[in-house]
Amino acid sequence: MPSTADDASMASKPICQIVAPVGMLGYGFDEVLTAFELSRLVPNGIPTAIILDSGSTDSGPEKLALGVTTCPRSAYVKDLTKLLRLVHTFRVPLVFGSAGGDGTDEHVQLMGEIIEEIAAKEENKDYHIKAISIFSGIDKTTIIQRLHAGRITGCGPCVPPLTASAVEESPRVVVQVGPEPFIDAMEAHPDFNVIIGGRAYDPAPYAAYAAFQLKQQHGDVSSSDIQERYGGFLHMGKIMECGGQCSAPKSPGAIATVYPSGVFDIRPMSPSSRCTPFSVAAHALYENARPDILRGPGGALHLQKTKYDQLEDGRTVRVSGSRYQSSKAGGSPYQFKLEGARVVGYRSMFMGSVRDHILISQIDNLLPRIKAYVAEQHAEDAGKWELDFHVYGKGQSTAQGPGELFVICEVLAQSQALATSLAAKARVAMIHGPYPGMKATAGNFAFGIGGRMEIELGPCAKFAVYHLMDLEPGEERLALSDTNASIKFADRLIHGSVAVFGKGQPLPQTAAFRDSISQLRDSLPEPKISSATFVMPSSKNTSITTPKTLSDVAQTLRSKNAGPFDITIDVIFTSEAMFHSIMKSNLLSPDTVARALGIAKEDIVWMGFFKPALAFKVTIPRFRAGKKAPAGSFMENDVHGSQQHLGLATLKLPTPVVSSPVKFVLSQPWHNLVVSAAAICGMSTIALAKYLAKEKWV
Repeated sequence: MPSTADDASMASKPICQIVAPVGMLGYGFDEVLTAFELSRLVPNGIPTAIILDSGSTDSGPEKLALGVTTCPRSAYVKDLTKLLRLVHTFRVPLVFGSAGGDGTDEHVQLMGEIIEEIAAKEENKDYHIKAISIFSGIDKTTIIQRLHAGRITGCGPCVPPLTASAVEESPRVVVQVGPEPFIDAMEAHPDFNVIIGGRAYDPAPYAAYAAFQLKQQHGDVSSSDIQERYGGFLHMGKIMECGGQCSAPKSPGAIATVYPSGVFDIRPMSPSSRCTPFSVAAHALYENARPDILRGPGGALHLQKTKYDQLEDGRTVRVSGSRYQSSKAGGSPYQFKLEGARVVGYRSMFMGSVRDHILISQIDNLLPRIKAYVAEQHAEDAGKWELDFHVYGKGQSTAQGPGELFVICEVLAQSQALATSLAAKARVAMIHGPYPGMKATAGNFAFGIGGRMEIELGPCAKFAVYHLMDLEPGEERLALSDTNASIKFADRLIHGSVAVFGKGQPLPQTAAFRDSISQLRDSLPEPKISSATFVMPSSKNTSITTPKTLSDVAQTLRSKNAGPFDITIDVIFTSEAMFHSIMKSNLLSPDTVARALGIAKEDIVWMGFFKPALAFKVTIPRFRAGKKAPAGSFMENDVHGSQQHLGLATLKLPTPVVSSPVKFVLSQPWHNLVVSAAAICGMSTIALAKYLAKEKWV
C-alpha cells in the first residue's frame, strides 16, 4: 500500500460502497428503499455503485439450448427503467453480470437494446448512458481444440467427460468469466455508467468494482497487494450476489462497505432485518458444494480463518480474514467454466388425478402395464422415445379413505407429433386400463385440467457442457473494440464494445451535487416495507419441548442446487450446544446420511460440520430414476433442488440428543441446582442456565 502520513486513517477509510437492491435482475425491487439508501451513501463522497447478479443455471438448461431468458422482456424493461432512473438521479454506475440469465451474446445485446429504448424516451431526454458490453460467448473450434489437447475436465466429480459431439450439438456455449474483464472495462472507461456483463462468476462484478476502486485510489498498489485483498472482495461479492439472503429475517437487498485491506461490512436494506455473525457466516453454505473452499475462475476462496464481528448498530457485520489462492500460485493454469446445453427431443404430457381407493392401492402395478401397452401400440418406433410418470400423494389419507393421487405422464420423443401420439395412447390406457377388483368401470382417471388432454411442451433441453477449460496466460482479460489497439481480438477469448445512449450530457458527481443529495436526503421519510414485499413474516412460537427428528433441532434445513449436477443440503442448528451434541453423537455419519438420502455412501461428494454457522452440510449427485442426471430435462420435478432435504429432516434423533441441551453443558451438581432454582424463579431451565453462563456463574 502507498506510504502516507497517516496509514491508519487511510486504512480505515472505505474505498467503495455497493448496493444490491435484489438478488436477481428481473425479479423486481423496491425503488423507494434503494433511493433512500443512495441518498444517505452518495453524500459521503465514497464511490458507490449499484451491482446485481442476473443469471444462474438453477432454472435449467432451456436458456442455453433455446435462447430464452430467465424473466420475460417486460420484467427487464421494468427493472432497468427504475435502475437507470437511480443511475441518473444519483450519478452512480450500474453493473450486472450474466445478462438474461445465461449471459449469452444475444442476451447481452438484448439488454443493450432495452437500455437504448429507455434512454430514447422523451421523459428521459437528459439521460447520458455510457454502456460497456462484455461478451462471454466462445467459439466452438477453440473448445474442441482444447478438448483434443486434453485441457478440458468436468466441473466436479458428477460431470461426465466432454465429447466433441456435445459441443457441436449445443447451439451456444458461454464461459463463466472472473473479475478481470470487468476490471479491464472499468479501467478503459472510468466514466462508464453501465456495464452489461455476459456470463460471469456471480461475485465477479462486485469484486471487480472493489479492485478497480482500490487501484484508482491507491495508484501504486502492487498486483500482489491486490491478490491479498481478493479474498475479501470475492467473499463480499459472494454474499451480495444473493441480495439480502445473509440477513435475518431475509431482506430483499443488502449494502456492502469495502475497505482497502479487503475487510468489508455488510448490512440489510430492509429496516426490519439485521445481519448477525451467524447469518452472514451461514451464507457460505448456500448453494455451494462445501462452505470452506469456494472455487471460481482463476482460483479458490478460502474461508477457514474468516472472522465475523457484530458492529455496534446491531445490524451490520464486519468480515475479515477471507483468503484467495490463485491457481497460478499453485502451479495450475487459469480456468474458465464452460456452459452449454442441447435439445434432446420433444415433450408432451397429460395430467389428472385418481380418487378410486381400489386403484390407488394398485397404482404401482397399473403404470408399468400402461408403458407396455404404449410400447405395443408403437412397436415401429422402438428406441425413439421415453415415457414415465410423476405420482404425487402416495401414502396420504383422509377420514374418507386413502386420499387422492395426482399423476403427470411425461413423454420424450424424437418429434413433437410422436410425443403427443404416445401421450394420447398412455392417457387412454390410464383411463380404461383394468385392474383387480375394478368397480369404477366408467374410467380410472379425472383429467382435462385447463381444458386440455395432451399438452405439447416443445423441445426438451439438457445440460451438455459444464466443464473447466485451461487458458493460456492473459486469455482471461478483455479486448474492447475501441481501446487496446495493440491487442488483437485473436489473442483474447473475451471481447466487448462501448456505446452511448441518450441525448443528455455526462453528469459528473461533484461536491455541489453531493450537497444537493444531502438536502434531498433530509426531505425523505424513513421507508417502510410494504406488506407485499417478499420479507419473512413474523412466525409463531414453534419451540418443540421434546425434539424427535433432525428438523426439530434445526433453525434452517434446506436443499439447493450446487450447480446443475449436484444437490447440497444444509442443516443449521438452533444452538451451539445442539451443534456439539449432534456432532458428538455420530448421528450424521456417512453411513447414516447415505441411508437417509437413499444413495450409496461412495456417492457423497462432500460432507462435514461448519462451526462458524453451527451447521452440517452434505453434497450429493442429482439422481433421477436411479441414474445421475443434470438439472432440467426429461422427468425433472425439482429443477431448483429445493425439496430434496426430507431424508435428513425426518432422521430420528438418538435418545441422548433428545434431552435438554443444558445437560450437555452443565455438570450434574450444577444441573440439579439450576433445575431447582428455575422452578423457584418461575423461569425455564434453559433461560436460567443461559443467564448464569453469561454472568460467568457456570
